[in-house]
Amino acid sequence: MTMTLPADFIAHIQTLFDAPEAQSFLEVLRGVPSVSIRLNQHKTPPVPAMAEPVPWCSSGYYLPERPSFTFDPLLHAGGYYVQEASSMFVAWVLRHICDTPVRMLDLCAAPGGKSTLACDALPAGSLLVANEVVRNRAQVLVENLTKWGCPDVIVTNNDPSDFTPLGALFDIILVDAPCSGEGMFRKDPAAVDEWSEENVSACVRRQRRILADILPCLRPGGLLLYSTCTYNVRENEENVRWLRDEWGMGILPVPEVRPEWGIAGNLLPGEDFPVYRFLPHRTRGEGFFLSLLRKPEEAETTVPSRRRGSRKERVQAVSKETIARASAWLEEPADYVWAMRGDACLTAIGRPLWELDEVLRPSLRVLQAGIPVAEPKGRDLLPRHALAMSTAIRPDAFPRVEADLEQAVAYLRREAVSLSGDAPRGFLLLTWRGLPLGFVKNIGSRANNLYPQEWRIRKTSPL
Repeated sequence: MTMTLPADFIAHIQTLFDAPEAQSFLEVLRGVPSVSIRLNQHKTPPVPAMAEPVPWCSSGYYLPERPSFTFDPLLHAGGYYVQEASSMFVAWVLRHICDTPVRMLDLCAAPGGKSTLACDALPAGSLLVANEVVRNRAQVLVENLTKWGCPDVIVTNNDPSDFTPLGALFDIILVDAPCSGEGMFRKDPAAVDEWSEENVSACVRRQRRILADILPCLRPGGLLLYSTCTYNVRENEENVRWLRDEWGMGILPVPEVRPEWGIAGNLLPGEDFPVYRFLPHRTRGEGFFLSLLRKPEEAETTVPSRRRGSRKERVQAVSKETIARASAWLEEPADYVWAMRGDACLTAIGRPLWELDEVLRPSLRVLQAGIPVAEPKGRDLLPRHALAMSTAIRPDAFPRVEADLEQAVAYLRREAVSLSGDAPRGFLLLTWRGLPLGFVKNIGSRANNLYPQEWRIRKTSPL
């Protein structure tokens, strides 16, 4: 069925382009969207058959058709992320603007595409805070970052204004702002139904409030990536101009962007500052807008609020023997500080990340920091699913059992899993094509499925 676009939206597009290009744009917008994925560079899954590379992202690939992602064990193992090719441009930007470790905040991070991208694109030793204000979306963010397996991440669930008193903590802030979603019209019919001029105006007000709240957290000279998945100039170029005129932000070009990629530039009359627009009739992907800005070196900085929280809840009693047992499951265990979190989970946090967590935790709702490794159960130590997913797990920490497709899907549905009679007893890592799917506990007569209940596949299996 042909998409019916709002008349006001069509009228706006006709002001951005001449008649032939506007017609071309609208025809493509009513067509079929492309499908693309980004491989996890720390888990090195195979490149899919017949995939074509995304030019601006070395780990991104277009697929010839959309498979049943839900029933692909590689997705659940964190082997890849399903992401729009246009938004993968953030990888190009990050790799060209920083060559030393940084502290980065992804402010509006759910469901996690750009956060998982940053885990791969940032220099080694960088720290990432991924935040989402909406509670249920924040849980999805935790799930996707856990599956990706990067140990140097803190996930928070806060409004941008909660960060403001913390002061200039970050070298890079990404604000992928909530927007009117015009760039998702091909993929999400609901976005078409919800669009209106009033909603665009509401989005502009919300975007400026978010930016005003978070800019004090960017260090002087730090970099802001402002992006949306919409086409209109009000949420894009006009907000960038507002950042320049009201906040003194410098607008920077992204290095080495290639003309053959077809990325469009500034569409605001009377302005020529650099911005990057992905339009579906020029590039293979959905709508995306990005601007790179620098905070003035002479910008005033606020003094951070140093409210101290109670460490009793954070560092519960745990024996040296328990820490020693859990440490044996990680590569480089001496690099971590160990803490018992409120849910009785023994967590390993890299030392630089621990220092940042100490600053954030008294003021913010921290959902996860570092690697949730294990839960003490009497004399036993129950390994957490996050340990199985982590790229910091020692490869020989647990015996591994390679599953076939039927076993893998049954495991991901949290059904009973049958193992061969010669499988070792105790905690085992079930793998698919060499990548861990999670833990089972083999007790001989059966194997207890330890996959997280809340993450299980609920759809009817196509197998």
